[in-house]
Amino acid sequence: MKFEEVIGQEDAKQRLRRLVAEDRVPHAMMFTGPQGCGKMALAMAFASYLLCSNRHDGDSCGTCPQCVMLRKWAHPDLHFTFPVIKPEGSSSDYRPVSDEFLKEWRQLLENGPYFTIEQWLDALRTKSQQAIMTVREADELTRKLSLRSSQGGYKVSLIWLPERMREETANKMLKLIEEPPSQTVFLMVTENPAALLETIRSRTQQFAMQRIGTQQIETALVERRGIDVDAAHRIARIAEGSWVSALDHLDADSEHKEFLEDFMQITRASFMRNVTGMVQWTNSVAAYGREKQRRMLTFFSRMIRESFMYNFHLPELSYMTQQEEQFVVRFAPFVNEANVMELSELMEKAHFDIGRNANAKMVFFDVALQITVLLRRK
Repeated sequence: MKFEEVIGQEDAKQRLRRLVAEDRVPHAMMFTGPQGCGKMALAMAFASYLLCSNRHDGDSCGTCPQCVMLRKWAHPDLHFTFPVIKPEGSSSDYRPVSDEFLKEWRQLLENGPYFTIEQWLDALRTKSQQAIMTVREADELTRKLSLRSSQGGYKVSLIWLPERMREETANKMLKLIEEPPSQTVFLMVTENPAALLETIRSRTQQFAMQRIGTQQIETALVERRGIDVDAAHRIARIAEGSWVSALDHLDADSEHKEFLEDFMQITRASFMRNVTGMVQWTNSVAAYGREKQRRMLTFFSRMIRESFMYNFHLPELSYMTQQEEQFVVRFAPFVNEANVMELSELMEKAHFDIGRNANAKMVFFDVALQITVLLRRK
């Protein structure tokens, strides 16, 4: 993967190039930043840059033997470590490692380096298991990195979501980072650095990244996805600096479209005081997993905000898709100074309650009842 394939982040790319040019590459780096900003993409491009045998013009060449292997993410000196699940039918004391899931991992990478833990769990065909890094993972990585570089250059250990390491795993990984094998570079990509051991954070050079610029996302949508300029402009604004979010809005089966249908259904049923419709909606969304329910409530909060802002008739304040706007045109008059704060607080409270494992049917039916009252307030 080349730097030119990473969307935006030009300052970050320049900093990485300088580290290599000045022979100051740290033995351990931690890439942090908002979800969808391209942390993993940049780490993979940097790994390719380090391993390329003919880098020039500030990028990997893409054609040398190293780059040919990297195109399939099968370079012998690039070692991936990522959260995994226990295979079905394995014993209770079995400790899985990343190598057992390389086929699924490489298939995910074929679709691009912008993805979430939810997409990885989908690739593993699990919803209930928690993906973690076992202590056996640290032992296996120690063994692999103790070997000499097969190509005579760097050995790169790319660790995705190290915050999912078990405590024993983290302690062993700390020792490995403190006493790194020769010519080894650790690249950690984390969504939650605070969840890592302080001793690990203190031994890595943190590389904080910013959200991708709206114009850069818009350009990428037009050039890479063939989206027309107007649609790209809308999606780029809604994405709020996340390429993952932008791609999500392009997906015909996007959760956002499902959530929009949910929002329209409950606001209509509540406004009409259609108790049967409210109960049906409650039963439907109560069947979602808790993480999906929380994402839905976050979407509802955004729709309330957008509906309120739409009343000011200032397009520059609008961050909606065309489909969302078509609904908000009719719904916005019911969101005003008298109810917008309480509607927002209602969604936040429901989000909090769901996160604390409250009974979903009770939470969502209460939401429906309160919307009935609040939408009639002027």
